[in-house]
Amino acid sequence: GGEFPGAGGKMSPNAFASVVNIDLLGTYHVMRAVYPYLQRPGGCVLNISAPQAQVPMLAQAHVCAAKAGVEMLTRSLACEWGAEGLRVNAVVPGPIAHTEGMARLAPTPELQAACAQSVPMGRLGEVDDVANACLLLASPLASFITGVVLPVDGGWVQGGAAAVAAQFAGFTRPVD
Repeated sequence: GGEFPGAGGKMSPNAFASVVNIDLLGTYHVMRAVYPYLQRPGGCVLNISAPQAQVPMLAQAHVCAAKAGVEMLTRSLACEWGAEGLRVNAVVPGPIAHTEGMARLAPTPELQAACAQSVPMGRLGEVDDVANACLLLASPLASFITGVVLPVDGGWVQGGAAAVAAQFAGFTRPVD
C-alpha cells in the first residue's frame, strides 16, 4: 500500500496523498468496480486494513489516516449494501513474517525480533494466518457477519504495537 515512514510535519502533500490514493481511494475504486458484479444475495467483499488504523504510530500519520478511512468505508458500505444481501468486512494483518510490509518497517533481524516479542502470542504471524481469516469471512460460516474489522495479529494492537512502531521508524521520541 505504499507504506513508508515519514514525519507528518516534514512529509510533502504529494507523499501523503499518494498513500491515501493507494490505500483508501484504491479500496473505494475496487469496491465500486466490483459492486455491479457481486452475487445477490451472498456476495462478499474483503478489504485489507492495517494496525495503523487503530493505533497511532510515529512517522505513519499518512497510513493511519488512509487505513482508518478503509475501515470506515468497510463499515459504511456494510450498512448500505446489507439490504442487498451483500457482506463487507476487513482483515487487519499484524506483523506477518516474510512480507513486504515487514521488510519495509522492520528491515533488520533485531527489529523483527523486537516486533515478535511485542506480540502477545510471542511470534510473528504467517501468511496462512491471514489467508485462513479471509477464507472464514468469505465462507458460508460467516453468512451473518458484516461490517467486521478483524485483527489477525496475535493480539498485537492490544499491547505492543505502539511501542515497537517507534523503533520501525527509528524514533525514540515524538517527531517534529
